[in-house]
Amino acid sequence: MNALVVTPLSPESLFTEEDLHLLDPLRIPEHVAIIMDGNRRWAKQRALPGIVGHTQGAAMLRKVVQAATELGIRVLTVYAFSTENWQRSPIEIKTLMHIFKSYLRDQRESMIKQGVRLETIGDLSKFPEDILKEICYSKEATKHCAKIDLVLALNYGGRDDLRRAVQAMIEDHATGRLSGEKITENIIAGYLDTAQWKDPELFIRTSGEKRLSNFLLWQLSYAEVYITDVLWPDFDEKELLNAVLDFQQRNRRWGG
Repeated sequence: MNALVVTPLSPESLFTEEDLHLLDPLRIPEHVAIIMDGNRRWAKQRALPGIVGHTQGAAMLRKVVQAATELGIRVLTVYAFSTENWQRSPIEIKTLMHIFKSYLRDQRESMIKQGVRLETIGDLSKFPEDILKEICYSKEATKHCAKIDLVLALNYGGRDDLRRAVQAMIEDHATGRLSGEKITENIIAGYLDTAQWKDPELFIRTSGEKRLSNFLLWQLSYAEVYITDVLWPDFDEKELLNAVLDFQQRNRRWGG
């Protein structure tokens, strides 16, 4: 649990003092994970092309990152592109790549200003070279930022994360870097893409779907789950606040 006091209000703040007074600053989730679902449905409801939904979704991510920073959340992991998303049409994939590239370019200075450090999880090897360059530029530019880590899950799948972890463990055991006498949960967690962060305390999924969709299968074991019917392009700072307030009403038991 994050024991930091929420960020003081600034003229650009998305929240009012009344909003923040609703929160217990000692029970802010340190790590929040989100499946940003519903972009295409949002566009379809408005008789708009799917690209409009994805573009609006990217715009909402900017706002949610700012909101998370103001609330004192330290890590925000979002499911940006799954291992299964390659099954979509070539046109949609090309559109998503363009949106990724634009987001990284357009938000780089803003991330630095807001103290957002960009990180990624997943197998990036399948992404085009121009996307990889933008990711590297943004990571390098924000590496000293310390208010919040924005973790983009790109070509990520929970099963693939575990598969790669097991493969790395086998290789380390073969070379003597890992003893096979006792494999603990902490050792396994140390080989996952998320090794540098604590597991998420709060998992949010938009659009009303009630499944994990191969996202952070190991890491979400004890997360509190918040499902909302709100589609991602409509999931603004007030919706994030509602999710955190709901989290603060939970009695966390960690399986006990």
